[in-house]
Amino acid sequence: MAGCNGVTDSPGSPVKQVANRMYLSVFDLFKIGIGPSSSHTMGPMVAARQFLLELRDGDWPRSANADVDRIRVSLHGSLAFTGKGHGSDRAVVLGLMGCEPASLDPDSVDGLVAKCLQDREISADGFPNWNFDPETDLIFDYEETLPGHANGMRFEAYDKLGNLMLRQVVYSVGGGFVLDALEMERQKAGLLPQETHSVPYPFENAGQMLSMANESKLSIAQMKRANEETARGSHRLGDDIGAIWKAMDACIKRGLSQEGELPGGLAVKRRAKAIAEKLEERWQSNEQSPLAANDWLSVYAMAVNEENAAGGKVVTAPTNGAAGVIPAVLSYHLRFHPAVTAKDIEDFLLTASAVGGIIKHNASISGAEVGCQGEVGSASAMAAAGLAAVMGGTPEQVENAAEIALEHHLGMTCDPVGGLVQVPCIERNALGAVKAVTAASLALHGDGRHFVPLDVCIETMRQTGHDMSEKYKETSQGGLAVNVVEC
Repeated sequence: MAGCNGVTDSPGSPVKQVANRMYLSVFDLFKIGIGPSSSHTMGPMVAARQFLLELRDGDWPRSANADVDRIRVSLHGSLAFTGKGHGSDRAVVLGLMGCEPASLDPDSVDGLVAKCLQDREISADGFPNWNFDPETDLIFDYEETLPGHANGMRFEAYDKLGNLMLRQVVYSVGGGFVLDALEMERQKAGLLPQETHSVPYPFENAGQMLSMANESKLSIAQMKRANEETARGSHRLGDDIGAIWKAMDACIKRGLSQEGELPGGLAVKRRAKAIAEKLEERWQSNEQSPLAANDWLSVYAMAVNEENAAGGKVVTAPTNGAAGVIPAVLSYHLRFHPAVTAKDIEDFLLTASAVGGIIKHNASISGAEVGCQGEVGSASAMAAAGLAAVMGGTPEQVENAAEIALEHHLGMTCDPVGGLVQVPCIERNALGAVKAVTAASLALHGDGRHFVPLDVCIETMRQTGHDMSEKYKETSQGGLAVNVVEC
């Protein structure tokens, strides 16, 4: 069996993710990949493949009489503590085998990992074979936390004599984005290149977004569409957003068709299929229930996150751990508002990505940085904004909806039991979706004027995350992750 091959240009799969830009594309926020984690699975896979490309194609000083013989990788911080539960070790192997999250077939994963374990070498198509034994060359370092970020990786290449030839430190900063050590330093110093000049509406925060909407008389989706069309063109933009929604919808459908126990050892059973079957039976019999809309909303979110927990194909929205919220809210809207058009789907996702970009630029979407308020909280705010937009909300009402949803996730910790994206993550997505719908409804009943601006709420999330103990930031060292075992 050969390794993965080819550099794709599919929606949500740029060759190199750039993490800190004033303008973040809808395809930066929504990336097709595999579960269970964008920061702990997709990020390490992207980083490992980039190291592979650097070894072969990079302009780094090579010894005249030495060739790369062996690769060594160490995982640090949150990647060390919860990496096994999140599949970080397998992701590194897959990346070194040449795989990319967007094009990887989840059904091929076991075979590729088994081949590397058996051969004790990297055998990616188009690359030399290099020695790499995952049992000894892939290290979970629980002692050293690298200085740039909680999700740190160190990649090293050695010659036959054991001399170090190349070392790279890379950080997975959430949502599948990765930065090397120099990029991380530049980001912290505010020196990464900004691309505000290349789009017509380069809003950096929600205040600027509303000001530009007021001046242009455009909706948030229309401004975001204009920004995207400068890079992709109008025809391709619609096709590519359609591909993102198609992947989200396919994930829901697959999640609703599967049953059995999720991997990882917690013996958590899939529930979405059984719940959906009961709901559909009631629906077909015209049995009325005041909870029907909420029930469907919740089961859509659970279906996605059960797929994510099983390592299936998902769309990062804006992370894998929060991947169920946005598709659930959009599916709910499609089911209970049958007049929805393809443009409504595009406007929903464009509006959601506008809010997600602001949150990422000014705070974080990484559970390892700010806890789950940055994952499910951000997803809920994005979904609330998207729903308010397609329900006819003004820019002010859309901003209000996002603020309400985010405000009521402030302080939420990330403490996955067993380091797995299962408990409380699956149900937490369902509740995030419910909050998003409630937030949109509340905002639409008002005129957009409200007490706490979205920008203030985002800054509060950032500060809260900074103050939060590390044991509550995706290390499984506190909260439910330790107490559920003791109970």
